[in-house]
Parts: sequence; C-alpha cells; structure tokens
Amino acid sequence: MQQVFFAFCMILLTVVVYLAMSKLYKRYTYPFLLPILTTTAVIIFILVMLHIPYKNYMVGGQWVNSLLGPAVVALAYPLYKQRRFLMNYLFTIVGGVLIAAISGMVSVGLLAKLLGIDHTLILSIIPKSLTTPVAIEVAEGLGGNASMAIFSVMIAGIFGAIIAPTIFKFMKVHSPIGRGIALGSNAHAMGTAKAAEYSELTFSMSSVAMTLCAIIGTFLGPIIVWLFHF
Repeated sequence: MQQVFFAFCMILLTVVVYLAMSKLYKRYTYPFLLPILTTTAVIIFILVMLHIPYKNYMVGGQWVNSLLGPAVVALAYPLYKQRRFLMNYLFTIVGGVLIAAISGMVSVGLLAKLLGIDHTLILSIIPKSLTTPVAIEVAEGLGGNASMAIFSVMIAGIFGAIIAPTIFKFMKVHSPIGRGIALGSNAHAMGTAKAAEYSELTFSMSSVAMTLCAIIGTFLGPIIVWLFHF
C-alpha cells in the first residue's frame, strides 16, 4: 500500500511540475524554458534535495513513461486531418525525411568515430533523431546501449527544439512543410511539440516526418553501420 501511495505521489509530482513549467513557457516563450527541459531540471533538483533515488522515483515514473507509445500513436489524428494535403506533397515529404534520416545518422556516426568515441556508444547515438521507443529498439539491435540511446534522443530533441527558431529565421524558412519536416526529422516528439506553436499544418508535417523517420531509420540503421563500419 505504501509503495502504491509513493508511486501516486511521483506521478502527481511529474504532472504538477510539467503543468507549471508549461504555464511558465506560455508566458515567457524563451527556447531554454521548454517544458520538457525545465520539468526535467526541476524534478532532478527535487529528487536530489529530498534524497530520493531515481529507482524509487520510477516506481511511479514508469507509468508516465509507458504513455509515450500511445502518445506517438495519437499523432495519427492530425495526419488523418491533413491526408489530402500530404498526398499532394508525398514526394517532397518522403524525400526530405529520407535525406534528414541519412544525414543525421551518418554525420553523428562519423563525428563520434573521428573523436574516438567508444564503439558501443557510437551504436547507441546513431538513432538519436528517432522517437524514443524506436530509438531504443534500433540501438539494442545494433549492439548499443538503451540508456545512452534515450539520453542521445533527449539531447537531440531538446537542442533541436531550442535552436530551430533561430535556424528558421537565419535561413528564412517560412514554409510549414519545411519547418515541419525539419523539426520532426531531427527533434522527433520534442520538435513536434515545438511545431504545434507555429500552425496545425506545421504540426501535422512534423508528425508525418517523425513517423516516417522512425520507419525509415529502422531499416537505415543497420545499413549505415555496415557501410561506414561504425
């Protein structure tokens, strides 16, 4: 009974902190105040101050974590609403996602290899631009570490969502399709959340890109590792 109560408290803590950080972000829309980033920082601070081990936190946190898969599936709704538009630009979308997936995996792999990073770590960070559930499976299939894969996915998502507005402004990217593909292909779910701030169409494009990138990346991962000997 005590464990159930503690699990409920951890779930409540996560939800309350996230809602508070979301409200803060809506009032002050600075990139570094992204809810996923600030919520993580606040929860870590609370756990450290209260001396609560991460393992204990995950007694409740695992229930929040388990909702990640259904949340990804729920993105099918905006895709359905934009289905006619998507079919009209199918070649552009698939081509853009394919280029993003290849360049993302190859670039991080080559950079890691150039820096002399451990082989297992390289295999873990190659699927960094895929959504978390898929990245874990791809990393483990390649011989990497699931925990490091999750960490690399978070870093890619947070950095992508923070830096995207600056890149769009500098490169003068105003197209909802361009913004959506860029965010979804490189920053997965966090990028898709950022895309929702622009327009529904940008959000839909990002959802499509994230889904396609996950599918394409599953097949590309082993091929790229084999071609480049990572």
